[in-house]
Amino acid sequence: MSELRKTELFSFAFFPDFNLAISELAELAEPEAWDFSDEPPELRSNKILKNYLEYTFRKLKSDNQISFYQSRRYACFNTGLYTKGLENIYAYFEKNWNEDALSPYFFKGFCKASNFTLMRVTAGDLPKRANFFQYPGKLVYDPNVPLAPDYDHILEDNLERFSKIFECESWSERLRRLKGAIDEAQKRVEANYKIAVPQFYNGNIQLLLPLKLTSGSSLPDLALATYRERNTYVARTCLTLKMAYSNARLIVQPQSSWLTTNI
Repeated sequence: MSELRKTELFSFAFFPDFNLAISELAELAEPEAWDFSDEPPELRSNKILKNYLEYTFRKLKSDNQISFYQSRRYACFNTGLYTKGLENIYAYFEKNWNEDALSPYFFKGFCKASNFTLMRVTAGDLPKRANFFQYPGKLVYDPNVPLAPDYDHILEDNLERFSKIFECESWSERLRRLKGAIDEAQKRVEANYKIAVPQFYNGNIQLLLPLKLTSGSSLPDLALATYRERNTYVARTCLTLKMAYSNARLIVQPQSSWLTTNI
């Protein structure tokens, strides 16, 4: 819990039992895997959902999309999730009257749009979902735009992510394999633009490409993060598939099989 207390969401509101609240949100929302499949059952705690909620809150806060009611006595934001009946789900808060409180609001619950209390407090004026689609063109990879990978930076900055893949190989061999994997990824995205998965990172949209570095493997080892600078895609880092999935889930539940198969 001490680690979670560092988040912006906890600076905004006090949660009496955050793990319980997240479990209730997972139950209320459409069924979805909120933990990675290789996580032991006893350690599963909806980590993907916690990450999703924190960064959704940050996006909404930066866009001034947290709604306040009745002289700021109540607050509410749209989680971006839906119930099984496709109702929007909202996080609902009340002013924290505790004089020693570190957070200005107190978490009251996750509510669907038809919740009577929520409707009474908001008078039906409910907040919108986080908007990641201001520039829809950024969500689609354009194969006609050249890709300029910074090979040195990718290898140097992500050495620990390559360690098990490259083992004791020389620098030149690592570079050769990385170039081959990026070339293959470019050909695959040219054949099917849907292979590129959008992610939200540091306030910007990036596009993830699968990197197959292990010879003979049908699944990628890492994801190459690309972003567009004018008339060029730039790539300076790669992510583990878990990191990539968590970032991509902020926008929408990923559907590309290369990213979801082992999640």
